Parts: sequence; C-alpha cells; structure tokens
Amino acid sequence: MGARLTRHLQNALGALGHLSRQPLASALTVAVIGIALALPASLQVLVQSGQKFAVNWRDIRDFSVYLKPGAALEAARDLARTLDERQDIASIRVVSADDALEEFREDPAFGEVLTVLKSNPLPHTLVVRPTDDALPAELARLKGELTARPEVDLVQLDIQWLSRLAAILDFMRRAVWIAAVLLVGGVIVIVGNTIRLDIQNRRQEIEVSKLLGASDAFVRRPFLYTGLWYGLIGGVVALIVLGAGLLVLSEPLERLLRLYGSEFPGFGLSALTAALVIGGGLMAGWAGAWTAVARHLSSIQPRL
Repeated sequence: MGARLTRHLQNALGALGHLSRQPLASALTVAVIGIALALPASLQVLVQSGQKFAVNWRDIRDFSVYLKPGAALEAARDLARTLDERQDIASIRVVSADDALEEFREDPAFGEVLTVLKSNPLPHTLVVRPTDDALPAELARLKGELTARPEVDLVQLDIQWLSRLAAILDFMRRAVWIAAVLLVGGVIVIVGNTIRLDIQNRRQEIEVSKLLGASDAFVRRPFLYTGLWYGLIGGVVALIVLGAGLLVLSEPLERLLRLYGSEFPGFGLSALTAALVIGGGLMAGWAGAWTAVARHLSSIQPRL
C-alpha cells in the first residue's frame, strides 16, 4: 500500500512538473478554465447577494387582513392563532384599532383630521408575513378562505407581484444551473482537447512504455493527474477572478443603493460556493482527462 501511494504521489508531482515545463501553454489553459468556472460562480454570488438584499424587502410580501367594523379584538387574535398553525405563514402581527389610530395620529397629514372624530372608525387588522417559499397559488387559496370568513371584511394581497417575484427567482436559479452545466461542459472539452494533444506529443514515450510491459492504468495515471491539476489550478484562478470582480463592483453598487436609501449587504463569497468551484474544477478536469485518455490511449500500441 505504501509503495502504491508513493507511486501515485510521484505521478501527481510528475504531472505538475510537466505543466511547469510548458508555462505559456499551461497558463493559457488554466486561464480559460478559470474564466469558465468564474462565470457561473459569479451568477451564484449575485443571486445569493440579491436574496440577502431582498430580506430588507420582505414587507412587500406581507398582506393585511381587515376585520369588519365592530368585530371584537379577541376574534382577531383567534384568527391569528388559526393562521399561525399554517406551514406557509412565517409570522402574524395583530394591530388593534386603537393602535392603528395612534399610528395615524402621529402622522402630521392625518393628525388634525382625526381630532374631529368622535369614535374610532378603524378595524382590527392582521399583518401576515408568508414564508419565503410560499407559492402564489397557495396564498391565493388562503385569500379566498379568509375572505369567506364572516368576521373578515377585506384581504389586501397582491398576487400578481408575488407571481412576478417567484418567476424572477426561479428564472435566476435556473439560469445559474444552465450556465454552470454549459461552462463546466466547456471545461471538460478544453481539458480533454489539451490532454489529447499531450497524448499525441508523447506518443513515442507511451509506445516505449507499453513495449516494456506498462499497463494502460500505468500509462493513464499521469494524464489523469494532469487533468486534476488543470482543474484545481483553474478553480483557484476562478476564485481570484471572482474576488477581484466583486471587489471592483462593490463600491459603485453601494453608492447606487445609498442614493435609493437602501443598505448594501455586501457580496459574500461563501465557503460552500468556493468549495463548489474547486470541486467542480477537479471533477471537470478529471472527466476531461479520462475522456481523452479512454478515447486515444487504446489506439496507441507499440510497433515492433
């Protein structure tokens, strides 16, 4: 076992040495792999940052349930307890008619008008916040159920906006996956073509090795390690490119959002995203090398 591990280590270091002996070609290949891996990773970071930024806009998804005038406050609390048992409801806040009236009195636009009223005309209200994964169709059914209740006067819920938001998020997630699949496939093609050229350049060396009794696995191993090195170094380059791009974009985007009165949560490159980039590079490098070796190595036989 120790000898086998030593042989694998020798093959891995030999493959790295082979890359270092052709620095220009290796650098160009690694740069292309890094850029290809950085593109889907950047989309993923933008989606994650957009979700963090959307946390400040969660109140847009909130909807209000207005009880009929004269309904008791206890009826509003009972309804809140009933809704709180649903899986698609994140939180519920009961706003009594007195509390709502106090909020209006603090507004200069309504303070003077409310002083002439002899009674409180406002109803008790429930402010309902659905969960982030609540589907618009489910909320539409909930709106119908609430509207049919005898103590409810009006349910204010913008289904159209929720449908648009769900469609945008779904589109962005699918775009990330499509870009990742296409670009990782491109990395496999790049590595496979590079390994194919390397096999052709070392054809005589392979023929001599096979003539001396080397198995296909023995001859294949250095090329597989070469593909792994391409994927690993390309993944590191992708992280460097991604970090540099996010650093350049952070400052102007923060200025833009401040003009609209919003706080920028910052681009966050999570450990999971970094691991996926490195892991994706390793898998794509190995797959490209294996494809090239399996296709071309068997056709090379020693000539006596």
